[in-house]
Amino acid sequence: MASTGILTADLPARLAARTLELIDIASESGTERDIAAHVVGVLRAAGTSVRDADDTCVLAGAARRRGRPYVLLAGHLDTVPAQENKQGELLGGHVRGLGACDMKGGVAVMIELALARTQRTVDVGYLLFGREELPAAQSALRPLLAREPGLHSADLAIVLEPTANAVQAGCLGNIDATWLFRGRAGHSARPWLADNAIERAADGVRALREIEPSCVTIDGLDFTQAVTVTTLHAGVARNVIPGEARANVNFRYPPTVTADRAEERLRAWCEPHGTIELVSNSPGALPPHENRLLERLLLASGSQLEAKQAWTPVAELAAAGIEAVNFGPGDPAFAHRRDERVSIAALTSSYRILESFLCA
Repeated sequence: MASTGILTADLPARLAARTLELIDIASESGTERDIAAHVVGVLRAAGTSVRDADDTCVLAGAARRRGRPYVLLAGHLDTVPAQENKQGELLGGHVRGLGACDMKGGVAVMIELALARTQRTVDVGYLLFGREELPAAQSALRPLLAREPGLHSADLAIVLEPTANAVQAGCLGNIDATWLFRGRAGHSARPWLADNAIERAADGVRALREIEPSCVTIDGLDFTQAVTVTTLHAGVARNVIPGEARANVNFRYPPTVTADRAEERLRAWCEPHGTIELVSNSPGALPPHENRLLERLLLASGSQLEAKQAWTPVAELAAAGIEAVNFGPGDPAFAHRRDERVSIAALTSSYRILESFLCA
């Protein structure tokens, strides 16, 4: 890989090739060592300042504010489990394969920006980390922020999560909880002697379905609260009425709601029907307020600011005092799908918008 930056004519092809290269390095959550080492090697071979920051993390470029505005570009190296889509391919103007959308396309953009030899008007740091697709308590980002205090001086962080090149601010909080329904097991030939836990679960799920999504508007951005049952497991044999059923309930709550209050709300809805065992609770993040670099990014992108209808690492950055937004080439509609893909045009547009922003 040349170390003199990307020539405009080569940009789409190089971004596609870089994305394919990253897809073909397996990095399902917990197995990011090889891809982290690869990124370090690529940047080091090109003479870019880079270091292994331990625990699947890579830091390149500026490590702290030095007088000029300081921008962090951030992204995760891991993917969800494979769905027979580990190998990448070029198809119809897209790069396809595991992690193409979420978010190896975004990481490819970051790497090529780090390799470019253009004059920037801000200092830029590049932050890559693993285990983002696991519950937030297992993410490598939070410990990295704790051991790298210089990162806290960033004026704005841009997380290259899939947004279809829209600028999205803030994020929802996210609870996963096990919902346990207890009945009494019995023989299916004599159901009147048992208490069917599936029926108890059905009553609970039906009651939860009656809770409509609700909108909270923050600084003109609409965040939608929603609660959903995502898994349901019960039964031990075809002729046994189950005495226990378990569901996973997922609650997305607005960033104005604290983690404790969100848990109380979920328990009030669910515990009349069964007990709740909390699996994870990750609070959201408020949008940046009057951040000039955010205004500059919006100008470069030519788009209006949107709310992020999901949880993303901007919440971990916000908790560390770093204002952050989401902006990346992937289309969220293709994230985590078997036919996951990112368009080469979107990769190119993302690179050009960020380069314009950094060099304005």
